[in-house]
Amino acid sequence: MFAALLLIMACGQGNVYAPPPPPQVTAMQPVRRMVTEYLEYTGNTQAVNTVQLQARVQGFLEKVFFKDGDVVKKGQLLFLIQQDTYQAQLAQAEAQILQQKANYEHAAIETARYTRLVKQRAAAQTDLDNWRFQRDASKAAMLAAQAARDLAKLNLSYTRVVAPFNGRINRRLKDPGNLVGAGEFTPLADINQIDPMYVYFTISELDLLRLMSTSQDLVSRINAGKYPVAIGLADNKGYPFKGALDFAAITLDPNTGTLLLRGIFPNPDNKLIPGLFTRVRIPLAEKRFSLLVPQVALGYDQQGPYVLIVNDQNVVERRPVKTGAPVDNLRIVEEGLTGDEWVITTNLIRAIPGRPVQPERLESGTSGAAKPAPPTP
Repeated sequence: MFAALLLIMACGQGNVYAPPPPPQVTAMQPVRRMVTEYLEYTGNTQAVNTVQLQARVQGFLEKVFFKDGDVVKKGQLLFLIQQDTYQAQLAQAEAQILQQKANYEHAAIETARYTRLVKQRAAAQTDLDNWRFQRDASKAAMLAAQAARDLAKLNLSYTRVVAPFNGRINRRLKDPGNLVGAGEFTPLADINQIDPMYVYFTISELDLLRLMSTSQDLVSRINAGKYPVAIGLADNKGYPFKGALDFAAITLDPNTGTLLLRGIFPNPDNKLIPGLFTRVRIPLAEKRFSLLVPQVALGYDQQGPYVLIVNDQNVVERRPVKTGAPVDNLRIVEEGLTGDEWVITTNLIRAIPGRPVQPERLESGTSGAAKPAPPTP
């Protein structure tokens, strides 16, 4: 009986509950830095100029002087339409001018002669009137022939389809040997001017008011092309393309409550092509002193954004905050922190408000040696 009692007591001592140690977390104080706030959007690229080249005269397409997708220069010959018909029409118009000029000069001479004869009463007034009519009619016919010559020259020039600006041409839509311009305009190819390049995007009414509050002369700066903007592509780190805003729509879209803006960007290397989606960033205000915390330290729930901090007793506290714009991998905290708190940045899932943790305190902005945590009371 006594042996059984000792066995029961021994088993009871072996099942004493030992609570697990507090979870280990990493904490750092908010970064203090002078920053410029930015607004970020999504936009798309669009060519500054887009033209569909068309056949303006009828004829057989004789030659194509580019390869599909070529970069072309302003004035470069791209298509040649059959010219012999229009060269003959020009020669005919020039010959008509010579004929009408001869008729006019002859009628002018006869008009002058009959004017003297009528004064001498050696000719009838009706003869003078007839030569005056012949002179004026010949002059009108000569002017009409000159206009026909100009039209013939214009039609002949239309047989040479040239690039209207520097740009990149799409594939040809007609091959040599095809009849073009027969009764209608025939598209031949599309050409885009891509240096510089436009980027269009929209901003909300709230962001527009924030911009206007930080820049009183916003519209004049945009019209003058002096408001900076930067973009980045999907595979870019950061925003390597620098440009300026050069257009803002005059009214907000009543359906979406947004305003259309446009930026213009130099594109000498043709790295930007129309139709790309871009990340757009525009500065909101000048540099100012701010507190920043790592993006990973922020949590969100129905009450809004918050951070978890470690107090002097190594107990977790929930602190609601008001966040601002992102800066690299950090986020501006506008309200909720003083800068002396220790914000938890790792193992947040095990950091429960009201419970103790074992913090490893790191210097802000570094991964250097950790400050030892004060002993848990």
